[in-house]
Amino acid sequence: MSSKDRILGRIRRPSANAPDAEIPRDYLQVHGTRTPAERVDLLAAHLAEYRALVHRTDGDGLPALLTRLLAERGARTVLVPPGLPPHWLAAAGPVLVPDRADSTPHELDLVDSVVTGCALAVAETGTIVLDAGPDQGRRRITLIPDHHICVIRVPDQVVDSVPQALPLLDPSRPLTWISGPSATSDIELDRVEGVHGPRTLEVVLVGRE
Repeated sequence: MSSKDRILGRIRRPSANAPDAEIPRDYLQVHGTRTPAERVDLLAAHLAEYRALVHRTDGDGLPALLTRLLAERGARTVLVPPGLPPHWLAAAGPVLVPDRADSTPHELDLVDSVVTGCALAVAETGTIVLDAGPDQGRRRITLIPDHHICVIRVPDQVVDSVPQALPLLDPSRPLTWISGPSATSDIELDRVEGVHGPRTLEVVLVGRE
């Protein structure tokens, strides 16, 4: 018997003995009590700590803000999911590139920016969750382009904690959990961004009008 077989056998034995056992979930669901505004402020603080660029606006100001952010980036093309609200992006802005199933990684890499919505965001961890919804598109369109602008409707799409987020998400969907720009570091802790995702993440918190 190999070491692998021994390890897997130890894992299977408890499961076989108690297949229907309830898993205790008596851990703390949320750390503290917050108002919706405080929840959004905590999310913004953690996003900034992760080196995401955070902006705030309302629904009326969103198109102008997105136009400005794309212009400051020098974006000539912007990838858009099929369900992105059309009024978010001005007609006179960058060329809109549709999310096509037959787009190659090379074609996606040539796109300057991508703009999406999100499924929800977690304040305590500064995490954005995408579930490939109509305003988010397929997972790879947010992993290959170097610049991602993600729009979060606040406070409606913000929850306090991961335990609160999980029941709101469909586990059968392709979930992408984002905490800041893509980054890694070597053994000497030299940080390198953009290794396996966007080098620049901008988050727009859109309040109610």
